[in-house]
Amino acid sequence: MSLDAWFTAAVVAAMLASLAFELVPPAAAVLTATVGLLLFGVIDETQAFSGFSNSAPLSVAALYVLAYGADKTGLLGPVVNRMLGKENEVTRTSLARLNAPTAVISAFINNTPLVAMLIGQVTSWCNRRGVSPSKLLLPISYAAILGGTLTVIGTSTNLVASGLLEETGQSPIGIFEITKVSGISVILGMIVLVFLVPRLLPVRRAAIEEFTDEMREFTLQMEVIEGGPLDGSSIADAGLRNLKSIFLVEIQRGGVVLPAVSPSRRLAGGDRLTFAGDSDSIVDFQRTSGLRSAESQHMLEIDSPEHTFFEAVVGADSRLAGQTLAELEFRGRYQAAVVGLHRAGVRIDKGLGRVALEPGDTLLLLAGPDFKVRSRRSRDFLLVSRIGGPTPSATRRAPLVGLLALAVIALAAFEVLSILEAALIAAGILIATKTISFSEAGEAIDFSVILLIASAFGIGEAMQSSGLAESMANGLLDIFGGWGNFGIILGLVVATTLLTEVITNNAAVVVVFPIALSVAASAGLDPRIIAMTIAVAASSSFLTPMGYQTNTMVYGPGGYRFSDYLRAGIPMNLVVAGSLTVTAWSLS
Repeated sequence: MSLDAWFTAAVVAAMLASLAFELVPPAAAVLTATVGLLLFGVIDETQAFSGFSNSAPLSVAALYVLAYGADKTGLLGPVVNRMLGKENEVTRTSLARLNAPTAVISAFINNTPLVAMLIGQVTSWCNRRGVSPSKLLLPISYAAILGGTLTVIGTSTNLVASGLLEETGQSPIGIFEITKVSGISVILGMIVLVFLVPRLLPVRRAAIEEFTDEMREFTLQMEVIEGGPLDGSSIADAGLRNLKSIFLVEIQRGGVVLPAVSPSRRLAGGDRLTFAGDSDSIVDFQRTSGLRSAESQHMLEIDSPEHTFFEAVVGADSRLAGQTLAELEFRGRYQAAVVGLHRAGVRIDKGLGRVALEPGDTLLLLAGPDFKVRSRRSRDFLLVSRIGGPTPSATRRAPLVGLLALAVIALAAFEVLSILEAALIAAGILIATKTISFSEAGEAIDFSVILLIASAFGIGEAMQSSGLAESMANGLLDIFGGWGNFGIILGLVVATTLLTEVITNNAAVVVVFPIALSVAASAGLDPRIIAMTIAVAASSSFLTPMGYQTNTMVYGPGGYRFSDYLRAGIPMNLVVAGSLTVTAWSLS
C-alpha cells in the first residue's frame, strides 16, 4: 500500500476506536478524521467537504422537520391506541398490531424521529394500563430498524449509501429499489420479533420510575363529543377502565352525578367525565379521540400551535387565593386556560371555573411560550415550569401533516420530485401554515447526525483515492473468495453488521462502502446490489444499545440492561444477516 493508504488506515482506525469507546461525540470523531486527512493532503477540499453539497444530509434534515410535525400534532396517537387495543397486557396480537404498522410507517418516515414519537405514545399507554414498557419499546426499535430498510427514505443510512453511489457517477437509489434486497429479511425478522423476542425480554421498570412512584393527582373534566366515536360506547369499550396513571372518577349527565362508574355503562354525547391523574396523563388525554376538554370553549380563545402546557403553583400571598377562575377573569388576565387542578389531599369534583383557589394549588395551564416570563412580573405564582405537549389546535393540524407525508412519498416514488425537493417543500408548508414555528423546525433537526453524515463522505473519498479500499477488498477476496460470491457477500455483511455495533450505522456504511465497491468490481458483482446490501446490513443493529440511534433512545424509558439487547438481538441478527446474504447472492 502507498503511504497515503497507510495514513488513511491509521486515521480510520483511530476514528473507529474513538467511536467504539465513546471518547468524543460521533460527529466530532468523523469530522476530525476528515479534517486530518485534508490537512495531510490525502484528499483536497472538494473531496473533504463533498458531503455538505450532497442531497443526503439535507434530505435527512427536512425529514426530521416533517417527523416533528407528526409528533407535535399527535398524528400517530390514535393509531397507536388503536394498534395496541384495550387489553391490559402485551400479547402476540397486540405486538403484531403495533410492530407491523411501525415497520411500514418507518419505511416512509425516517425511523429515528419516528421512534422518538412512538416512545411517548407507547409509554403513556403502558402507564395507563400498568404494563411494563420494556415489553414494547425494544421491539418497536427493532421494527423501525427493519422497516427503515424497505425504502431509501426509511433511514439516513440508506440516503448516505444512495449519496455515495451517486458520487461514483451512478444514479441514486430509487425509493423502492432497495426493497428487493431487504424484503425477505424484514419479513423473517418481523416473525422473530413477534413470536420470540417478547419471550426473551424481562419486565423492567423505566428509569424515571426508579426515582418516583407517587404522582401528584390532577383533576380533569372532559366532555363526550356528540356523534363522536365514544357516543354510545360502554366505559369498557371506550378503553376508560383499568387505566394506571389516570382513572375515571364519575360521570355527570344532565346535572345528575353517576359515581362508582360501571364498566357496562353507556356514554352519551354531552356527558361530563371527571378524571384524576398525573400531569403527563392529563396532557396526553387532551387528544383522546371522542373527548374534548370541558374547558375547550375557553381554551380555543387563546389556543394556537405555539402554545404549550405549564404547571403553576399558587403562592400564599397571591391575589388568586380565595377567588375562582371566573371571578379572576383568569384567561384575560394571564392569557392562559386552566386545564387541570391539583390540591393535596382533595379531589376536585366540580367545574374548574367554580373552584375557589387556595395557596399551594397547582394549576395545569395551556399558555403561550412567554407565559413563564410574564408570570414573574405578577408574583402570583411561586413556581412555573414548562411541561410541553401538543396543544388542541396543533392536534387539529394532524390531517395536514398526514397529507404532506403521503405527498412526499408519492412525488418521490413517481419521480415527479427528488426526495430532497419534496421534503423541503413539505417542511416549508408546515412552517408557512404555522403548524410548527421556525424555531421548532431548527430544534427538530439533530444537527449532530447531519454533521456526521456530511463529514463522513470525506472518509470514503480518502479510502478510495489512497487505494486503501482496493487493498482491503483484495484481502477480503483472499479470505472469502474460496466460497465464491456467496462467501464474499457473507463476509461483507458480517463485517458491516459487526462494525455497526461499535460505531454509528452511518459511519459503518461510509467505511465499508468503498471496500464493497472494490470487491464488486473484482468479483463481477452488481455494484448497486452490493451498495444496497451494505446499507441494509449497516442498519441491522440489534445487539447493543449504542449500535443504532433508536436502540439508544429506548434504553432509559424501557429500563433495559445491556444483557437485554444481547438476549433479544442475537436471534434477530442471525436471521436478518443470513437472509440478507442469500437474497443479495441470488440477485447478484
